[in-house]
Amino acid sequence: MEFKILESNTQLIDIEAESETKRQVIFKHSTRCSVSAFAKKVLLSEFSEELGDEFDVYYLDLLNNRMLSNTIAKRYEVQHESPQILILDRGKCIYHASHNEVSLSDAKASIQK
Repeated sequence: MEFKILESNTQLIDIEAESETKRQVIFKHSTRCSVSAFAKKVLLSEFSEELGDEFDVYYLDLLNNRMLSNTIAKRYEVQHESPQILILDRGKCIYHASHNEVSLSDAKASIQK
């Protein structure tokens, strides 16, 4: 899996629009954090073609884009954490998890309940 890189507010607007037809995932990652590195490995290991059909996954480097991360936290009313995933569906954040709970398969199971 290759992450799509998220670097601008304009992209965030596009991602929200894309969430009208396909769920979008934002993965907020700190390159200086071992927990975040582990979460990234989890996402990469569990990603499959099936999950790719359900989600587009965007990668946000927190160290280079902290203001954008703050915008995301405010816009979707979630506390900023790292690592963190948010799932957008129809313009709204329907799921978020952080730290050791970052998992696409867990997210998928949770939102299907």
